[in-house]
Amino acid sequence: MTLVLLWSKNKFKYVNMTDINANSIRYRSNRKAQCALKAHNALSDPAAHDTKELYALIEALFFAYRDFTSDPDRILDEIGFGRAHHRVLHFVNRYPGMRVADLLEILQITKQSLARVLRELISKGYIEQRAAQDDKRARLLYVTSGGRALARRLVTPQLRRLRKALHGLDAEGRRAVIRFLAAMAPGNVVSELNGRSPRRGQKTEADSA
Repeated sequence: MTLVLLWSKNKFKYVNMTDINANSIRYRSNRKAQCALKAHNALSDPAAHDTKELYALIEALFFAYRDFTSDPDRILDEIGFGRAHHRVLHFVNRYPGMRVADLLEILQITKQSLARVLRELISKGYIEQRAAQDDKRARLLYVTSGGRALARRLVTPQLRRLRKALHGLDAEGRRAVIRFLAAMAPGNVVSELNGRSPRRGQKTEADSA
């Protein structure tokens, strides 16, 4: 029998080493059992399972967005533009004759940021401003032929990715995808813009896609 000296309850006392080992084994066994039970409860807990699915969805959205923007990013980098330029060009191309206020509402950026991006797009010949017929002080935004060509170049690989991802889904499945994405950004104004008709003489990307 081996005795060891331990400090316990404000005094030293000799304890049998065999008892210490036995207690240590029981402690480790109990800890393993507690961890196993905790893991089992986590897996059987609907809330925990739901959270696990949501984390997987968050990561899926991250990687989807990364790949969705990667092709346009390379094109934009060639001409010294960024994603802000892409967004402005996209919406002006899709909704010819829109006002600056419309863009501010859609993009949720400051006037200063939008002014800088618009100035660069206009100076390089991708977007032009025209006076509104009903209010000469109001400036309406249109893409030029060069802007339309660039918008087409940027959207082509994105259309290809979307068609591949949606392949095999029926009409209801596609509508479910649209409903999910719309629910992720409630209150956006694109649905209102969809009700507008292109102004006369303007061709949108949807017409040629």
